[in-house]
Amino acid sequence: MRRVILILLAFGLLFGETEFAEPKPSIDNPRKIVFPITHGDDESINHVLSSANNVMKFYGPENVQIAIICYAKGIRTLLKKEKKIAVRVRALQTYDVEFVACHNTMRTLKIKPEDLIEDVEIVTAGIVELVERDLKGWIYIRP
Repeated sequence: MRRVILILLAFGLLFGETEFAEPKPSIDNPRKIVFPITHGDDESINHVLSSANNVMKFYGPENVQIAIICYAKGIRTLLKKEKKIAVRVRALQTYDVEFVACHNTMRTLKIKPEDLIEDVEIVTAGIVELVERDLKGWIYIRP
């Protein structure tokens, strides 16, 4: 009997509700979340894209602003020639997820703006963009 109670208690903890901090997320006060992508392997890229998607599903796309900053090897995320990844990026863009490319990385790797997926913002330095967004109150998440 004791085991059954412990199992039921553990099961209840697994599915506990998240309690929103004040002010609660809304259209007028969305959660602002920034994710970096710095690694170029499929697993790392897909993990961040899935994490962003999960956050958006939880809050609702109207209650969250998401920016994904790509620099170093993570710039691969934004290349047109990466067809499977590009499909996921474009899908997230339809929900107003921002994708940002680092110009310093682009210059180093000889990537031209036309090599990137449409509607990607280019900033001087990806790492500086993360710092500035943090200072503006964006929540930094490194999955």
